[in-house]
Amino acid sequence: MLRILKKFPELKPYESDLKLRMDRYAGKKKQILKDGETLNDFANGHEFYGFHRTPDGWVYREWAPGADQLYLSGDFCDWHWLDWPMEKKDNGNWELFLPGETLHQGSRVITIVRNGDRLTQHLPLYTRRAVQDWVNGSWCCEVLDPDPYPWTDQDFHSEDAPLIYEAHVGMCTEEYKIATYTEFADTVLPHVKDAGYNTVQLMAIMEHPFYGSFGYQVSNFFACSSRFGQPDELKYLVNKAHSMGIRVLLDVVHSHAVGNTLEGINFFDGTPYQFFHEGGRGNHSAWGTKCFNYDKPEVLHFLLSNLKFWLTEFHFDGFRFDGVTSMLYMDHGLGTAFSNLGMYFTMNTDVESVTYLQLANELIRQVKPDALTIAEDMSGMPGMCEPVPDGGIGFDYRLGMGIPDLWIRLAKETRDEDWRVGKLWWELTFRNAPTIAYVESHDQALVGDKTMIFRFADAAMYDQMNKDCHSQVIDRAIALHKMIRLLTLSAGGNGYLNFMGNEFGHPEWIDFPRPGNGNSFHYCRRQWSLMKNPDLKYQYLYKFDQDMIAAAKQYHIFDVGWPTLSKIHEDQHVLAFERNGLLFVFNFDPTTSYTDYEIPVTQAKDYQIVFSSDDWCYGGYGRNARDPIPHWTAEPKKDEKGEKADEKPETFVRLYIPARTALVLCPVETENKEEKAGETQK
Repeated sequence: MLRILKKFPELKPYESDLKLRMDRYAGKKKQILKDGETLNDFANGHEFYGFHRTPDGWVYREWAPGADQLYLSGDFCDWHWLDWPMEKKDNGNWELFLPGETLHQGSRVITIVRNGDRLTQHLPLYTRRAVQDWVNGSWCCEVLDPDPYPWTDQDFHSEDAPLIYEAHVGMCTEEYKIATYTEFADTVLPHVKDAGYNTVQLMAIMEHPFYGSFGYQVSNFFACSSRFGQPDELKYLVNKAHSMGIRVLLDVVHSHAVGNTLEGINFFDGTPYQFFHEGGRGNHSAWGTKCFNYDKPEVLHFLLSNLKFWLTEFHFDGFRFDGVTSMLYMDHGLGTAFSNLGMYFTMNTDVESVTYLQLANELIRQVKPDALTIAEDMSGMPGMCEPVPDGGIGFDYRLGMGIPDLWIRLAKETRDEDWRVGKLWWELTFRNAPTIAYVESHDQALVGDKTMIFRFADAAMYDQMNKDCHSQVIDRAIALHKMIRLLTLSAGGNGYLNFMGNEFGHPEWIDFPRPGNGNSFHYCRRQWSLMKNPDLKYQYLYKFDQDMIAAAKQYHIFDVGWPTLSKIHEDQHVLAFERNGLLFVFNFDPTTSYTDYEIPVTQAKDYQIVFSSDDWCYGGYGRNARDPIPHWTAEPKKDEKGEKADEKPETFVRLYIPARTALVLCPVETENKEEKAGETQK
């Protein structure tokens, strides 16, 4: 029996489907690997294809089985299309030798493909640098011949639970421009370190022709975006992050590809099925992009080599896989409720995609055993984060995509005095896999939406965020912003994610420069000055986020998979729970504060407040003292005969819980051993 069935016996009715999953996985490995070969041995396409220096020149190779003839053109031949034909080899491969210094660092080239009488131009499939800067204003490949990068991260290693700072390099500056890898490394990484996050997740790194796609319509899978600088500048960013103890994840897009034929890989050999499915299955109905045929060995070779390339060439520490739900289902999960287990094991499931993700996770661990993989999956596919040999798909975490949907729905539709704390508890703690919890990523603030605090404060943020301004609207917005984030981090998952700037309550929304907004950068940047201005309340939010993250790290709350419920009182809007020794208490009532409120605790010890969302330094009213809070133990229960029962008597603390406030407490002896996370408030 598969181990996944022992862990999740409710999957027993689908045992045949799970066995099919494993049979396909084993069969595909047998098909693509030679005897004794590993996936790590197989995934080396980037070392064979593309441009490679030799002692006496250059060799250029492509895989284009449907083409009649390939040529290389570029500035080395004044862009004459047909002067340099390539030689056809076995298995659809083509090769060209260019002697001496025919090419050099910075040479610009394109590939010409002939099918019958038709000639088309393309960027080489393994392009490592694509630029839009030549005489015709079109995209071309820039040949690279760099010296080895002087990495200094040989000893970097991190096993801590991920506290992820999701970021976009291009919009990391406050200036009205596209920022660079170097600017991000020198200005944003120190902020990430100061904020306490241990992981950076970089979006939009893989080259994409349309800036406004947020990097999710990839054209050149082996090229880091030239908008942000040179490849060595990205390596500088990763190397510097490692020197600061920060792991770096790549937001990898293998769920689809841009349909462009010049910049992308679509129709490279003249056929629609070189990389993608034919007909309707090859076109994503919602995104207007192309869908990979994961059953083809050559496609697996391309994609798996791509993963190995980013791990080895740029030293990324793992991946957040985009669009996993779209990959897993024939209908891309569009409109499917996934209301029962049968929804995951039907003819709608794309079993070829499942096999690819299993192979991808196995390869990644072979190349970099401590790498992290995170699935952007909203469906909750069983086994997503179970080991592949056990019948799983092999991810470490999945994104808790239902959590931001919950908060947005409540913010839009329900007064906070009507929020049901029991529903919050259920939604945050019901999960079947290790989860990265978050309130808002980049998705929640794209044009047409708003950041979470802007939903609560709206126009008041423009003129009522001064510290000397007393505003009920802003007070409510700040209080809820803090409580929502703390509750999500402490109860919602096994790791946490925040999008760049939201830790201090970045206002408004994100909108990339485009003709519809006059190509403006106004909403495509981060206003760091708001956080740095000592007269504005954004500092309160940043300081709270900083101490919240510090507490999660200091007390290792993610060492315990789930929080333990202490109390729910719907009418009083109170929720309390423990996690790895910390006691979290939330009072969502907007007006009622509670005195001597009894909360059961698991340890018969006095407690101390680590921090309170109502502290002065977080923009609150400072209503909680720091004196130790005595515990007390109830009289042991007695049975019908009047004798003491065997159950352990309950222990309580009595707390003062201000309205719209969250408290974090720890046992006094733990507090004496460690510097408390909230020490920065003094």
